[in-house]
Amino acid sequence: NALLDAADIQEHIFWGKDLVVSYRLPTGFTVLGRGVCVDPENFDIEVGRQVARENVANELWQLEGYLLQHSLFGRGNAESDFAKNRPI
Repeated sequence: NALLDAADIQEHIFWGKDLVVSYRLPTGFTVLGRGVCVDPENFDIEVGRQVARENVANELWQLEGYLLQHSLFGRGNAESDFAKNRPI
């Protein structure tokens, strides 16, 4: 949450129902989230922002997991399945 709270945010609404939010993290890396509804009459920007943020948070958890695994692999503390099964 702190990472997203520190991000610069830009939003754009497409077709009156599709909110796309770009988060520029303090590192400069950008991540996109979307909050979409079926009917423009049901569009609620606050709900769209919440959904977009949840999508971005989930993506960041995946990226952080990769970063941790990569760090552990680099220190020799963990051996990935990739390393075990790669051809010589």
